Amino acid sequence: MKILDWYILKRYLGTFIMLLLLFIPIGITVNLAEKIDKILENEVPFIEVVYYYIDFTIYFANLLFPLFLFLSVIWFTSKLANNTEVIAFLSSGVSFYRFLRPYFIGATIVCFGALILSMYLAPQASAGFNDFKYKYLKRGSEAQETKDVYRQINDNEFIYATNFQPKQKSARNFTLEHFEGNELKFKISADRLNFNEDSTTYTLTRYEKRIIGEKNDELISETKFDTILPFEIDALTPVSYIAETLNYQELNEFIKQEKRRGSGNINIYQVVAYKRWSIPVSAYILTIIAVSVSAMKRRGGMGVNLAVGIAIAFTYVFMDKVFGTIAEKSTFSPLIAVWFPNIVFGVLAFFLLRKAKR
Repeated sequence: MKILDWYILKRYLGTFIMLLLLFIPIGITVNLAEKIDKILENEVPFIEVVYYYIDFTIYFANLLFPLFLFLSVIWFTSKLANNTEVIAFLSSGVSFYRFLRPYFIGATIVCFGALILSMYLAPQASAGFNDFKYKYLKRGSEAQETKDVYRQINDNEFIYATNFQPKQKSARNFTLEHFEGNELKFKISADRLNFNEDSTTYTLTRYEKRIIGEKNDELISETKFDTILPFEIDALTPVSYIAETLNYQELNEFIKQEKRRGSGNINIYQVVAYKRWSIPVSAYILTIIAVSVSAMKRRGGMGVNLAVGIAIAFTYVFMDKVFGTIAEKSTFSPLIAVWFPNIVFGVLAFFLLRKAKR
């Protein structure tokens, strides 16, 4: 690369890292100020607090990296423009597209790092972050579905329970139905189901099994009945944040499994999966917008560029959150919801780039 490329690339990456190092401690301080009362009240061990904020740092950086990147590009490009360095570069015969090359190299590096972060590192951090939150900060709150639990556990069998208690590993008003094709072959019901960890069996209280015959049904009843059932009770109702804690391969397998089980949270899981790709790709789009907005020297200086940049950045974050929530709470396509902000801002980047080139 030439001197120009190295000069801009170092500013691109250096300003981005500086902004991360500046805002992450601020985020930790604000979060600690908000949570300190509950941490002290619950006598949380110091080492667990340390691990929590390590996880929080990774979680926070992954969540807001597009915003940090956008503002950092606007910041250093505005400084270049105010120092008339951009005009000097372009006046030397360098085209605007050639001027963008180090920005794209920087965006590629950031995108690659963000992919590794979102695919593998952030899920581990999310697990620790959320486990700590529900263990110490949200005591009494349920992280799992507990009412009217319905699942398809394999190709032939469905289960239902009116009340599921994950900590006690038990369920009330339990039903298991076994089908072959569309024909019901037998049905098991019990007032209560308990999992026995020592023997990995289930105890069913007031057990009934109805075997469906061609002419007559056979009914088997027991006060208590120990048996093996074809599901793991811990996997019956995964925690609400489970998708955030799985790496990309595990998440895809989990989504396939939950589809077979008839889970009602498929859209939530798919939104998480699609964002693993869409957020890193946004590095390119936001870089183009940031350069287009800030490459020209303005009368108001850097303040105007930053104001415009902050407005655009928060509009992007707002759209990302709104469409993600719509997809999670409705039948709206998660794929469209996740990629729509990138599409809209990609079109905006195209027009701003054409305007900046002129």
